[in-house]
Amino acid sequence: MTTPPQTPPHRSIKSYVLRQGHMTAAQQKAIDDNWASIGIDFQAAPLDLTAAFRRANPKVLEIGFGMGVATAQIAQRLPETDFLAIDVHGPGVGNLCKLIAEQGIANIRVMRHDAVEVVENMLSDGSLDGIHIFFPDPWHKKRHNKRRLIQAPFVAKLLPKLKSGGYIHLATDWEEYAQQMLEVLQSFPDALANTAVDFAPTPAYRPETKFEARGKRLGHGVWDLVFRKR
Repeated sequence: MTTPPQTPPHRSIKSYVLRQGHMTAAQQKAIDDNWASIGIDFQAAPLDLTAAFRRANPKVLEIGFGMGVATAQIAQRLPETDFLAIDVHGPGVGNLCKLIAEQGIANIRVMRHDAVEVVENMLSDGSLDGIHIFFPDPWHKKRHNKRRLIQAPFVAKLLPKLKSGGYIHLATDWEEYAQQMLEVLQSFPDALANTAVDFAPTPAYRPETKFEARGKRLGHGVWDLVFRKR
């Protein structure tokens, strides 16, 4: 049985922070039982997304899905869209596999790998209709801001993968990071157009995540950004 690859080596840009977590027996079983049909292993070669999903419907990349609850809900709300969901956290990968199996979700494929390497090696230019990055680690201490995922070099890697008219949807409950996200996306005026004056209303397909609920309990706001590729 093929299992997800181990955590990749250090890179100058990484899409994750390794956190230890206990993989439950149910989560591991969900991976073991379902990976052959819903899992995709890393390879240093382009991935045929149409073949992976067995249909030519719109394709959305989600980076960092946590425990996968929101991902599963979005996929069910948008059944005609296919989702390539990437994370490195083992329990989260196992939980999403479990949700997919339990709920009979057919439009998600799962990867356990550094999303930066996937973007660089496996995604063809113009292959994506959308990109979702919800509540990435805010690295709120000033000296750690450089570790944030949403920075110009990473967005520059993502943009070629989007089709013209494709979108990037970001969300955070950290206001200072929201401002940085806005500035980063606005720094590509020839490539991206904001769908709002600054921050966008939360699209109907995005449910409230546990991170969002936690932020609201702490008195934080929540900011969504939706930009479209010109």
